Amino acid sequence: MAVPVFPFPTLIAASPPSHCLCWFMPAWVCIMHLAGSPVLPLVSNPALRRLSHSLLAHYQKGTRPVRDWRTTTNVAIDLMVYAILSVDEKNQVLTTYIWYRQHWTDEFLKWDPAHFDNLTQISLPVESIWVPDILINEFVDVGKSPHVPYVYVSHHGEVQNLKPIQVMTACSLDIYNFPFDVQNCSLTFTSWLHHSEFRDINLSLWRQPELVKFDRSVFMNQGEWELLYVLTFSISVLQVVIRRRPLFYTVSLLLPSIFLMVMDIVGFYLPPHSGERVSFKITLLLGYSVFLIIVSDTLPATAVGTPLIGIYFVVCMALLVISLTETILIVRLVHKQDLQPHVPEWVKHLLLERLTPYVCEDPRECGAVGGTRAALAFAGRTEGSAALQEVLRETTAIRQLLEKREEFRDVAREWLQVGYVLDVLLFRVYLAAVLAYSITLGTLWSVWRDA
Repeated sequence: MAVPVFPFPTLIAASPPSHCLCWFMPAWVCIMHLAGSPVLPLVSNPALRRLSHSLLAHYQKGTRPVRDWRTTTNVAIDLMVYAILSVDEKNQVLTTYIWYRQHWTDEFLKWDPAHFDNLTQISLPVESIWVPDILINEFVDVGKSPHVPYVYVSHHGEVQNLKPIQVMTACSLDIYNFPFDVQNCSLTFTSWLHHSEFRDINLSLWRQPELVKFDRSVFMNQGEWELLYVLTFSISVLQVVIRRRPLFYTVSLLLPSIFLMVMDIVGFYLPPHSGERVSFKITLLLGYSVFLIIVSDTLPATAVGTPLIGIYFVVCMALLVISLTETILIVRLVHKQDLQPHVPEWVKHLLLERLTPYVCEDPRECGAVGGTRAALAFAGRTEGSAALQEVLRETTAIRQLLEKREEFRDVAREWLQVGYVLDVLLFRVYLAAVLAYSITLGTLWSVWRDA
């Protein structure tokens, strides 16, 4: 409403005795009048103040702004994901920063623009008007969101509430595919007091679902997570689909493990009869253990399940242990002492006769059993003096000693050949297992990455 203005010029013009009127006027008005200067009328309140006072003077923000209580208030919602702040796999919490918008019609906030200098839109304090209590059901904590104190109101009564919100919501995070995982988290918007059964508030989408789905216009696309799309599951349920960028974890987790496994395979080319292979394998095993201790803080920890990459590390550790055990077995076979028994016949038949042509391209690479021993034969009946007989006994003893030593050497050469053949056989089996395991995991991760 316009404030009445005191008509100073009219009173002055109607009363010729100026000195009498000056007694009732303010000093500055009287001085200007006596000096002959014209007195201008006081300026009225601006249109914004008059409109704000007109709208809020008798406004009741405690009740729903409808003239008929049977009328449903339609609230349109919209959101745009600005950033993915954090993903807490242990507590199953997703923290996002969104730009949230609400739109509804307030029947008590309408006016005729012609009465207010053609003003069609005004900003009003959000604490002074009715605001729908739209909340997200998955809220678990109040984020650090900036306070926006105003809303925009048009002369048709349309209210727009735009505000940024830091949303901390509970989400069922599946980390089995880490670091190639895709997470799908729901945001369920609903009125906490105005239930759907009373039909007080009806929720709808401000924009079409296709526009919301691929809207990445404000998304900060430089973090660990990338936004794939925002699905509209229903009118009040939106699903934020995000995917982890795996490059950092591939470089820091997978490549070092692959390098250590390659070095373990290369270690099989060390001679099995030397002790350097055992030392090399033990060093690799200790190095891999230290590597697992370092990366343990990087892997996501949950009480629900273990990511596949954790199983991959455990299997790689088991393969290193198997490789070390195989090396110790081969070294033990190669370094058989002379007093060991002969190689069993079934071992000779299985390894030295049947498998040698398949595992050794050149039989000399797998060792060779010693050749036939030259037998010292004495033909005829020896006759002579006692001294000759003594020499003959000594010669026979030496011959028996040499034959026995040669027999021990043959046993050692047999065990050496068994060790070489078994080493090549176990190496090929180990290599096939590592390749099959690596190809399987690589295929799974490639499918998950391109899904």
